Amino acid sequence: MSEDLSHFVIPLDTPISKLEARDAFDGLTEREKFYCHFLSRASWEGGVICLLQTSPESVPIFLLLRELFSRQDPGALREAVGDGVSGEEFKAFLLYTAALFSNMGNYKSFGDTKFIPGLEREKLYAILQASELYCRSPELVERLWGACSSAMYSLTPRQRQLGLGQEGITTYFSGNCTTEDAELVKLFMLEKNISPYNTRLFKTVTRDGHVEYDIRLASAATSADPCDPGDKVAGVLGTHPFRGTTVSITRGDYAPIMQRMVQNLQKAKSYAANEHEVAMLEAYATSFQTGSLDAHKEGSRHWIKDKGPVVEMYIGFIETYRDPFGVRGEYEGFVAVVNKAMSAKFSQLVSSAEQLLPELPWPREFEKDRFLRPDFTSLDVVTYASSGIPAGINIPNYDEIRQNEGFKNVSLGNVLSARSDDQRVSFLADDDQELFTKLKAQSFEVQVGLHELLGHGSGKLFQQDENGDFNFSAETVKNPLSGQKITSWYGPGETWDTKFSTVASSYEECRAECVGLYLCTSREILRIFGYDGSAAEDVLYVNWLNMVRAGLVGLEYFTPGSNKWRQAHMQARYVILRVLLENAKGLVSIDCITGSDGKPDIVIKLDRTKIESLGRPAIGDFLMKLQVYKSMADVVGGQTLYDKYSEVSGEWLALRETVLTRKIPRRMYVQPLTVEEGGGVQLREFAASPEGIIQCCVECFPAYDSGLEALWKKDRHFWSS
Repeated sequence: MSEDLSHFVIPLDTPISKLEARDAFDGLTEREKFYCHFLSRASWEGGVICLLQTSPESVPIFLLLRELFSRQDPGALREAVGDGVSGEEFKAFLLYTAALFSNMGNYKSFGDTKFIPGLEREKLYAILQASELYCRSPELVERLWGACSSAMYSLTPRQRQLGLGQEGITTYFSGNCTTEDAELVKLFMLEKNISPYNTRLFKTVTRDGHVEYDIRLASAATSADPCDPGDKVAGVLGTHPFRGTTVSITRGDYAPIMQRMVQNLQKAKSYAANEHEVAMLEAYATSFQTGSLDAHKEGSRHWIKDKGPVVEMYIGFIETYRDPFGVRGEYEGFVAVVNKAMSAKFSQLVSSAEQLLPELPWPREFEKDRFLRPDFTSLDVVTYASSGIPAGINIPNYDEIRQNEGFKNVSLGNVLSARSDDQRVSFLADDDQELFTKLKAQSFEVQVGLHELLGHGSGKLFQQDENGDFNFSAETVKNPLSGQKITSWYGPGETWDTKFSTVASSYEECRAECVGLYLCTSREILRIFGYDGSAAEDVLYVNWLNMVRAGLVGLEYFTPGSNKWRQAHMQARYVILRVLLENAKGLVSIDCITGSDGKPDIVIKLDRTKIESLGRPAIGDFLMKLQVYKSMADVVGGQTLYDKYSEVSGEWLALRETVLTRKIPRRMYVQPLTVEEGGGVQLREFAASPEGIIQCCVECFPAYDSGLEALWKKDRHFWSS
């Protein structure tokens, strides 16, 4: 029997939603619109970096498809193709193109699995041959098609998912790097006090077997010569012997792209609203010009101080989810406009935070010495340039800033409210369907608020600085799990990401999700969001029901062959489900049934009368352990606990098969686009369809990017077999 490859194809019924930002954008002044526009351009220019961070073939596929549709819209291309390609095959081609543009690469941003075109290779080639592009530039089509077509369709075990070494594909590392290489270079970078956030690692083995590493910093500058008198990065560059290898530190990764980002940030600076925005943009530009992460941290400090801006933004190498080693940041840049009504609720939550934090289940000594009141706003996204769009964000991720200076929380309101046509929710009982559909968005809004503010925003890291001084009392603070003194902590230069590495992202998402579940039982919090009485009880119930259902659905993102989880949030939700099943018996039940279509199905139920008596204590106990291990930098204790509940075996593998059979396609979004027109800035909107996503991309990137092609060509030998 041939293998079912449908899981690697974008389904024809994939929902697409429009991110509504018209009202928010129209409410801006002309000055604010120009500020928004140039920040958006900086963000989009950097967005193609994600292609270079995803797979070796992402760039030529992108260049080919963008150029194809820049010459001919989908309707005209369909007419040119004729009857040789069916309507269903052509739709599959459009969906593949839309997915590639949406994910900025040919691996899903949520799940890290590869997707391939849903039509035969010969049919796709026939579409190319019938195109206007092929008529005018056949050499270009043949060159790009020849470079990417095999890899585009290849599903060897290694190419099915992102990963390091033989476990998957990654371009954060050259193709010959292993976990051992990553560990060795981590030690070098720690010794030299270099953060990996804005780096990639390339390994070369000489003919005599000597190993050479190139740590490449992202920057517009390509030379080791100082860019200006304040360029401290120039002094770090060079070659160093390290444990029998040679390690070089260079800069200039993504150089032409970084230069375009810098140029647009400098243009945006002319429209900044205050001195913090000016200083922020100057620091970001310096970071992207020189490769200095310290400059990006300085920009982030000004960003934190820019309270309540009308136009909000953040840009850089931020989240480490997609680095299989868990320490290098994926590029993202977003621009959004504040939703004042929803932000008022979040402001109330911030005002109550100092009273709510003591309710969390860990000892006072494990909480930050002082709550740094953050900005917490609901935003309508105008631009989100990365591989995916989250529902909420808590940044910056730099531990020293988060612990001592503060952070910001962002809820992306028009992402939360984006909806496709209503459809039946999988794995829920009939009597839960209506209430779940009615209140899922509202409950998720509460969960996101708590997750970001009091989840990611809580908890202390025990640290020792270069002078040997501690930020806690080493003599008096006790480990609540053992009753003994604290024996482990973060040393100089160590961070949460570098210490906990591959488990860090999912572990932290699990901790934040647990905080949301634990605190959403507070009627005071539910009143802040506008829910009281029976409405509050229903929102609470749907939030917990949504979490346990998500834990079941999370099985889709586990790969049995490699025993690896591919998505941090879904692993976290599965862990929570397992914790509740083990420690709150009678709260959750999972029943295997036969569906109305005669195929295996699952129903998951939650006893709402036991949430507070059984569920909350179980989550509280688990949450305390997560925080204690995190505070103490106890990697062994934390990972042992987390791995226990992350295990998928036996009956869970059987459940996974049903989950895969019943999986629902993940929604894609079509974003608006800012354009300069008639002396001002206008907002272009596009249809909620594959054609809309394609048109948005073509207008966003109107010219063939020869600089991007040159970057791909220069390094592609690092992944040639």
